[in-house]
Amino acid sequence: MKKLQNKWRINLLQWAQQWLLTLALGVMVFLFWEYRYPFALTYQEQFQMFLFDGDYFWERMAEPGGLARYIGEFLTQFYNSITIGATILAVLYILLQRLTWRLMNSRPVSPLVSVKYYYVLSFLSALIVWYAMGDESVMLTYVVALLMAMAVALAWRNWSSEWAQWVKWVVAIVLIPVVYWLIGPLVLLVAVLMIPWTMAVAAVLYSLALILLSAHFVPFPMSRVFLGIDYYRFPDTVPYMLMAIPVVIWIMALFVKKLPQPKQWVVYAQALILAVLILVPKEYGFDAKKYELMEYDYLVRVKDWNGIIAKAEKQTPDLPMSVNATNLALGITNQLGERAFEFYQRGSEGLLPPFERNFSTTLLMGEVYFYLGLVNTAQRFAFESMEAIPNYNKSARAVKRLVETNLINGQYEVARKYLQLLEKTIFYRPWAKQMMAMLGDEKAINAHPLYGTLRQFRLQEDFLFSDQELDKMCGQLFMHNQKNRMAAQYLLMLPLLEKDIPRFMSYVKVVQNRIQYNPRYCQEAIAFAFMQKGQQPPQGFVNQLVLQQMSEFARTYSSGGKDAPGLEKFRNTLWYYLVNGQ
Repeated sequence: MKKLQNKWRINLLQWAQQWLLTLALGVMVFLFWEYRYPFALTYQEQFQMFLFDGDYFWERMAEPGGLARYIGEFLTQFYNSITIGATILAVLYILLQRLTWRLMNSRPVSPLVSVKYYYVLSFLSALIVWYAMGDESVMLTYVVALLMAMAVALAWRNWSSEWAQWVKWVVAIVLIPVVYWLIGPLVLLVAVLMIPWTMAVAAVLYSLALILLSAHFVPFPMSRVFLGIDYYRFPDTVPYMLMAIPVVIWIMALFVKKLPQPKQWVVYAQALILAVLILVPKEYGFDAKKYELMEYDYLVRVKDWNGIIAKAEKQTPDLPMSVNATNLALGITNQLGERAFEFYQRGSEGLLPPFERNFSTTLLMGEVYFYLGLVNTAQRFAFESMEAIPNYNKSARAVKRLVETNLINGQYEVARKYLQLLEKTIFYRPWAKQMMAMLGDEKAINAHPLYGTLRQFRLQEDFLFSDQELDKMCGQLFMHNQKNRMAAQYLLMLPLLEKDIPRFMSYVKVVQNRIQYNPRYCQEAIAFAFMQKGQQPPQGFVNQLVLQQMSEFARTYSSGGKDAPGLEKFRNTLWYYLVNGQ
């Protein structure tokens, strides 16, 4: 009796230790996504639009792996709240680890080994998935399909051991097609985990035949059917890491139980390896620059202009999207003419980016045109961005922008069509209801602080323009409505970023004849232009302090050119940009 009690206590202690490790994994995953890379979650959410609609459900169920995709997209919509999204991922990672552990303990288990000593190894699958999800194109569909495959394989291994041989074959013949249609090609993991071995080999061949057959009936290329329709955002490829994960799970499920009982130091070594592996996703699986762009994109999306500037002040942005976002924030807060050269600039492309058919950057590019007042251009960018999404999803963010542009343009029936879609979502439904009440209400739209203003700023006649005429476009916006300070700032900054002082001088006369606008960099440009002519600018055009700094800069530059000692202290000036670039 005493031996039984001791054994029970030991088992309870081991059970508690195991769950403590598992919960520690969940906490680390939650903290990682909540605080380290939260904007990766909002990035995923904005490129889909989950609808609570029967047609949407059956559209997903009409493709192999449709249920996994439906569940994955259902969960992804909750990334709209970063805390909920981080919690969902923590739960999924815990399920992944526990299912791996259960598969390691599933029948048949050798009586000569105690698998409990290898508990730490069960974390390997979750850690590899964590690392793989550093690629922002890995879809939650893959994780859901993997969990469903593991659950089915575990149920098979635990239940089928009592069945007669003919029953196993009958169930397998029915089970594999059903599972394939629900989760996609990860049905192969279920097949390889079937017992006995002869059945596993037959199940794999059967699964491959089903995948090949289905490719002839579904409207997708064969490569996409074999690789999983929504496992990866880009349809014709899957990273090797995603292919390796089922192999790792298969190895652990079949071969760990064949290992001998380890010595104590081996157990400690496993724990040390686990600790090291946890650092791998954190340090190497995620591209910090890429996720920095996602943060800028999110801050633009929620209109946190001061947050963008504060972030740029901490670390100067140097990539096109981050520079675009910073300049947009400066323009909207009317600081572009005062502070632009405090930050790295990329020429005119850092101000008004050229069009690219790229789903991840086009949305941000469209934001610039939207706030300038080029409503139709912003509408085109939103539509093009949504159509360029590689897995053919719709984007809730893009649809929301299409509602706004059509509302501003008075295209109420088109706006209603998009709003009816958003009304079938969870997080966008309240906003859609609010906008639906504004349809046709000219007084309410004109009184809106953003939509009413953009109605005044937008050009009444649509036109085409090239990337070489961005300044003329800003000039038209300013001449159309001289309250458009964004257009004035961009009009004057474009030639400065292109180092074209004569063109700037012709533009600044037009602007200053109509509005009071003479910020720091305009004064520096005027001073530079007159210095080149060996003249003094007219009194009142340039602050005396700026003229003194210009003289000091000229003396410093003449002593050694762009490499002159002391030139660095002028880094935040237009003059430094003109002679040195940034």
